[in-house]
Amino acid sequence: MITLKPQDVAVLLQKFLTPATGYRQLADAVGLSVGEAHKSARRLVTARLLSADPHAVPNRAASTEFLVVTVPYVFPGTLGAESRGIPTAHSAPLLQGYVAESDPIVWPYADGEMRGAALEPMIPAAPRLAIDNPPLYHRLALVDAVRVGRARERSIAASRLSTLLESAVSEP
Repeated sequence: MITLKPQDVAVLLQKFLTPATGYRQLADAVGLSVGEAHKSARRLVTARLLSADPHAVPNRAASTEFLVVTVPYVFPGTLGAESRGIPTAHSAPLLQGYVAESDPIVWPYADGEMRGAALEPMIPAAPRLAIDNPPLYHRLALVDAVRVGRARERSIAASRLSTLLESAVSEP
C-alpha cells in the first residue's frame, strides 16, 4: 500500500514541465528538499504515475485521472477566513474570464495583493511559485479549482489541466 502526499501532486506536475531534470532541479522547482523530491518521485513510480526512468514523461492518462478524479477526494480543500494572498482556483490567471465572477480564493501569503477566502496550499512553497515557477503555479491553481470549485469551475479547470498535460509545454 502506498500513501501519497500533497507534495506529490506538485512533483508530478513539475515532471510534466521538465521530465529530464535531476532531483536537485526538481526540488528547486517545487520548493522541496532533494530528499523530499526523491521520496515523492519514488511514491509516484509506485503509484504508476511516473516511469522508473527518471527522464521519462509521466503517464498522461493516469495522471489526468488522478488529478481530476482522485485528488479532490484524497486532498480536499477547505476554505477558511478572508486573508491576503496569491490567487488560486477560479481566481487564478488561467481561469479569469472562463468562470463567472465569484468570491476570490487565495493561498495565504503576507506579500499577496488579493484578498479572499484562504485555501491552504498543497505545498508550503506554493505562494512563491507564482513568482519563481509560474507554469507550476498555474497548474497547481487549476488543481485547486478541481478541488474546491463548483461543478462548472471543476469542469473548465479539468479541461484546461488535461490540455496542458497533453501538450507537455512549459508555458501556461
